[in-house]
Parts: sequence; structure tokens; C-alpha cells
Amino acid sequence: MPFLKPDEIRKMSPKEREKRLKELRLELLRLKGMAYAAGGAIENPARIRQIRKAIARILTIQREEMLKRERSK
Repeated sequence: MPFLKPDEIRKMSPKEREKRLKELRLELLRLKGMAYAAGGAIENPARIRQIRKAIARILTIQREEMLKRERSK
């Protein structure tokens, strides 16, 4: 699963974003659990950082759109 670019996230519908956010959070939880169980030795430790950044991007874009809607009222 490649990391998400802001343009790709903006093209998604809100439902798609929510679904993707849930998937990423579950994957992050699974990877953190594996890292804890393995004593920090997992196959691709950089993947955790990529997922955290993707989650942050989605949340940031959601917040931007929410603020944009509030300003237009």
C-alpha cells in the first residue's frame, strides 16, 4: 500500500476518507502490536512512520474542508 499524496486524498469522497482512515489506524495498531511482541524488530519499521503520516494527512485535509465549510456560511 503506497503512501497517500494530498491530491489523492482531496479527490476521495468523505466516506472513502473515513474508510481509509479506519484501515490505516487498524494497520498501525497491528504493526505496533507486532513491534511490541517482537521487541521492536519488525520487517519494515519505516512503514509505521508512513502510516502515521498518511493518517495525519487525512485528518488535516478533513479539518481544512470543515473550516472551509464553516467560513462559507
